[in-house]
Amino acid sequence: MQKKRRYTSYSLFVSCIAAIGGILFGYNASIISGVLLFVTRDFQLTTIEQEVIVSTLLIGALIGAFFGGFIADYLGRKKTLFATLILFLISTWTLAEAGGFDTLLIGRFLSGLGVGIVSMAVPLYIAEMSPPENRGALVSLNQLCITIGILIAYVVAYAFADKGEWREMFGFAFIPIIIQFIGLFLIPETPSWLISHNKRESAEKILHKIRLASSHQHLVEVGKTEDAPTKKHWKELFSPTVRKPFLIGIGVAVFQSITGINTVIYYAPQIFQLAGYEVAQTALFATILVGVVNVVVTVVALWLIDRIGRRPLLIGGLIGMTASLLLLGIAFLSQGELTGLAAVAGLLIYVAFFAVSLGPVAWLIISEVYPLGIRGRAMGIATFSNWVCNYFVSLTFLTLIQALGTSGTSWLYAIICLCGLWFVVKLVPETNGKTFEQIQNFWKKS
Repeated sequence: MQKKRRYTSYSLFVSCIAAIGGILFGYNASIISGVLLFVTRDFQLTTIEQEVIVSTLLIGALIGAFFGGFIADYLGRKKTLFATLILFLISTWTLAEAGGFDTLLIGRFLSGLGVGIVSMAVPLYIAEMSPPENRGALVSLNQLCITIGILIAYVVAYAFADKGEWREMFGFAFIPIIIQFIGLFLIPETPSWLISHNKRESAEKILHKIRLASSHQHLVEVGKTEDAPTKKHWKELFSPTVRKPFLIGIGVAVFQSITGINTVIYYAPQIFQLAGYEVAQTALFATILVGVVNVVVTVVALWLIDRIGRRPLLIGGLIGMTASLLLLGIAFLSQGELTGLAAVAGLLIYVAFFAVSLGPVAWLIISEVYPLGIRGRAMGIATFSNWVCNYFVSLTFLTLIQALGTSGTSWLYAIICLCGLWFVVKLVPETNGKTFEQIQNFWKKS
């Protein structure tokens, strides 16, 4: 039992340091939901300009995600995390000092680059520093920190809403930036990356801290599974043994975005205003409830994910998301005295089912299913696909509201959730408790 506590505590420590990147991800992506109410007033923004400010981060994120995989494979996982901090530092200063629409766009784009890179680098780092029996919960720490970052953004926005101090809302991000900068000096590079660059002695020392007595066995397993990993080419993504997991990873990442969660994260205050909570502070307070539910249920997901597996969580979550979106559409259609309460209930149920399923499981699956030599770039492309969809969802949400109404838009996302359910049932395998070697052997056999 003592050995288990030792390797778990070390893996937990390095995972927590890396997962601070998830806080920066969640905070930078969602603080705009509060800021938007006030920069729209100060800079007289049109509906299109509001959508552009929200979606500009996503353009940067999809670019960062695409190149982040190559950067992580070339420089290493730890140096990649350092690079994102530089981007977050510059972007936070730019946004806090923004003097107009153009400066906001520049800051949001730079912030997006950091978000895109960190969104694949953090789960990649944690997955390679985790024992198989703990990998689900440890990788899901990233999603927990994303939800914490979102909740912090909602609380900060509410705290500064009275005077409309949106510059302070942006500037709060300096705190997690400084904390992670210090923490990164205390954690190592991942053993998988070191092995792929022929630094086996350094890798074995780190594996000893993670796996203790089984470190040498694990090192041998990696050596058998990954034949000349540094020579892997991007064309390997379409080889017979990699093509199927590559496309499944992309599919899971895509459905995480197109099922509508980002409309809630980015536009929650506006949604609550449509439901009747027209005062900005009231809408922001209701948004905090969304953030609290997101965090609490994600904690539950961490406890469940290595116990009941990935597939049951995905299937149950997508069923619940579909039902809650149908409820939300009915609530907006009724336009009665209880519309506001029903809308809040529908959104909270939807967020809860997302937080226990697609939220953590999507990032976990794309960190598990790819072989070492191309894991970084494969995750980068899957994450890139996620952000492309994220971009179009956020860019079109207000337009969809105008075209289909709030009820029609909710039902559209419910149909997409059903498509996601079909995809999971038909194609996504269970990876719970399996080593990277066992997962790759499964693809070879299939």
